[in-house]
Amino acid sequence: MNQAIVTKSTGSWYLLKDTRTGTVYEARIRGKFKKDKIRNTNPLAVGDKVDYELEKNSVAWITKIYPRKNYLIRKSVNLSKETHILASNIDLACIVFTIRNPQTSLGFLNRFLITCEAYQIPVLIVFNKIDLLSGGELEELKSVDSVYRNIGYQTLEISAIGNINIETLKKIVQDKITVFLGHSGSGKTSTINALQPGLDLKTTPVSDYNEKGKHTTTFAQMYDWNFGGNIIDIPGIKEFELVDMKREELQDYFPEIFKERHLCKFNNCLHINEPQCAVIQAVKEKRISEKRYLHYLKLMEELLG
Repeated sequence: MNQAIVTKSTGSWYLLKDTRTGTVYEARIRGKFKKDKIRNTNPLAVGDKVDYELEKNSVAWITKIYPRKNYLIRKSVNLSKETHILASNIDLACIVFTIRNPQTSLGFLNRFLITCEAYQIPVLIVFNKIDLLSGGELEELKSVDSVYRNIGYQTLEISAIGNINIETLKKIVQDKITVFLGHSGSGKTSTINALQPGLDLKTTPVSDYNEKGKHTTTFAQMYDWNFGGNIIDIPGIKEFELVDMKREELQDYFPEIFKERHLCKFNNCLHINEPQCAVIQAVKEKRISEKRYLHYLKLMEELLG
């Protein structure tokens, strides 16, 4: 049986790369997969491993989809009760974060990290455009970096345009299937092009939104690094909402809260206003970031709806 990896998905047609020969084929999916009782708008995602049969006209028909080790998911563009898988079988998810031009919101970062925790995707926080910072902005960067390093996340300061720490980043992503994600304008595409100049991805930022709540049609695509490994390029996302998560589960995806929760008086403590809550005490003692905790409370309110 022929095996391949999905390198592009447009919803009806796919590109497959044969895992043995490296040959790329246009492919279609058999209708039976579309009838499965799943809530995903896309039965196949970039990064999926599949079996296929090759027809006489060199069009491949996908016959089997292998189980995913993980995937990055978001709410569907048009169908609020369904989901869309952005990419699958990811070795490393890099979020490109900027203090200015534009300013990445900590809420966006936290939601992204929660999703990666939920689906067991390793994370690297990439602080881009550090060459543009001075004074208070540098202090802000150090503060944010310290918070997430103390939680246990790997971070790296770079400048895609200034070629700062690009070689270090290259060594981190080498021989991995990597996803880069960030606000439009954060330098996500410039960072990818700095890692491999010949890739020549479009540097004009593409947002999933024309305005809040409205989306444009965009597709993820996988490219080969010439130094080993692959990059799945995902268009810019303005907002990142949590998918299919229960209130009592949220604390599992805040590592610093998960670490303290066994010390709470009550086993079912949600760390909101319960007596003898170890998490609240850790916030008071500054062992847990107050901003992170307040965002936890905000998300708990959202999950009530």
